[in-house]
Amino acid sequence: QVQLVESGGGLVQAGGSLRLSCAASGRTFSSYAMAWFRQAPGKERDFVAAINWTGRRTYYADSVKGRFTISRDNVQNMVYLQMNSLKPDDTAVYYCAARASYTSTSSGDYDYWGQGTQVTVSS
Repeated sequence: QVQLVESGGGLVQAGGSLRLSCAASGRTFSSYAMAWFRQAPGKERDFVAAINWTGRRTYYADSVKGRFTISRDNVQNMVYLQMNSLKPDDTAVYYCAARASYTSTSSGDYDYWGQGTQVTVSS
């Protein structure tokens, strides 16, 4: 069982930066693939970024590639999403997710979810 708690969301102007954090409980955190998804009002939950259990492999949605960076700290049981050059289209609730298997870009493959943190980018 893994519990996830996101933090770090907020209001930022276009071009600004935010760093999201996801704190995970559970002794087997280091064996989980982790990911960030986001959901804007009236839209489906979309893949943003994923990282494998070692942290050596990362994957990004085309819309955030080059602007966002996912990372993890298996000692502190943390996952991060550094978001730079933010755009109004990045406005959404961001969710942290965990999967006891390989990374995936499909939300349906993830077993555990946080409650989400709101990111709002003003133009």
